[in-house]
Amino acid sequence: MNTEKHIPKKRYGFFAGSFLITLLLYIDRVCISSAKDSITGDLNLTDIQMGWVLSAFALGYALFQVPGGALGDRFGVRKVMTSIMVLWSIFTALTGAAWNYTSMLLARFIFGSGEAGAFPNIARAAYSWIPLKERGIFQGINFSGSRLGAAFALPLVAYLIDAWGWRNIFYFFGAVGIVCALLFYLFFRNKPEEHPGISEIEKAFIINNRQQGKEIDKENLSVKRILGSTNTILAMVQYIGSNFIFFFMLTWLFPYIKDKYNLNLITTGLYAMMPLLAGALGNWVSGYTVDTIYKTGKWKTSRQIPAIIGFSMVVIGILSSLYMDTALGAVLCLSVSIFGADMTLSPSWSFCMDIGKEHSGKVSGMMNMAGNLGAFATALAFPYLQSWTGSNDSFFFLAALLGGVAIICWIFMDSTKPITNEK
Repeated sequence: MNTEKHIPKKRYGFFAGSFLITLLLYIDRVCISSAKDSITGDLNLTDIQMGWVLSAFALGYALFQVPGGALGDRFGVRKVMTSIMVLWSIFTALTGAAWNYTSMLLARFIFGSGEAGAFPNIARAAYSWIPLKERGIFQGINFSGSRLGAAFALPLVAYLIDAWGWRNIFYFFGAVGIVCALLFYLFFRNKPEEHPGISEIEKAFIINNRQQGKEIDKENLSVKRILGSTNTILAMVQYIGSNFIFFFMLTWLFPYIKDKYNLNLITTGLYAMMPLLAGALGNWVSGYTVDTIYKTGKWKTSRQIPAIIGFSMVVIGILSSLYMDTALGAVLCLSVSIFGADMTLSPSWSFCMDIGKEHSGKVSGMMNMAGNLGAFATALAFPYLQSWTGSNDSFFFLAALLGGVAIICWIFMDSTKPITNEK
């Protein structure tokens, strides 16, 4: 008799909550891509200047990953995540109030800094809330929210620009974020042990099946020690390959296919959402695969196999897109690439929880910092490489190369070796 069937599953409310947070996170983030033409026209920005606006977000997002994660580790996710959501929502609204290039740069940098701690804090909360054998599917569901949010925001924002104007869109989503932050503080608790809505039976199940850590580790894991870990360095390098191509989908894909294939706003938005929907599917497939392999007793392999398959698809999809003559053909190839890139997310973040344990916020923040330095490079590399070479091909070749490097990293990554056990 399987007693697990009789255990309440109210912890799945945490799954749903994190999904909705990442949904909002990416709706706020991707608005600027659909509004690119309106913003550049209103503020008289060039493509190079717009590249710096997009990269300002990525830089702020990268630099504050580790501090955001460390704050969650120290003060608790409930307080820190609420503060993060309020901050990013305020600067979502202030994006709509920008009056020139400099004010837009500043607003996007602080907006990125505010969003930075979101995923590391979700990872830290998941360490306490999610049994090990459910870790993969949780990460798949969690990240699919971000992809679905971005996918539906692209055509929605393109449509609303005509009705509301680009500034009002940012004001609206900023207000929605404040409401969501208040709801999060009201319903979330740092641990299932602290939540009045979780039964004692379910609390015992979560505690007995989540990854076990030692309280004495909490004061001993410095940033120097994290960076001294081979596992951490490999995780950081491979995540650059994932973020480099994905951030292109969030930022430059919309104007790229609009201009190259002479499409209108709505049609461009529908095309641009296709790779993001593929990414959501990739997250679900990967999350299921991670957990299925893990249940066979192959912990290390459960992280490696989905990631290596995913990065192989990244390389194939990117290179194939260069030989397509139509917008649909190019977007379908890039959808294969993003399906693959998002197959790497569940194993990547599960890996950080595996090796970081109680310090998952800080460790995952370190990985995400590296990845978003890759995103920072993406926002600038696309317009600059086009300007220098007169072609977009060099950008896609670089993205494929980074995918190949990531495959090599995963061959040597070992989720069974926590940082605290490395010599």
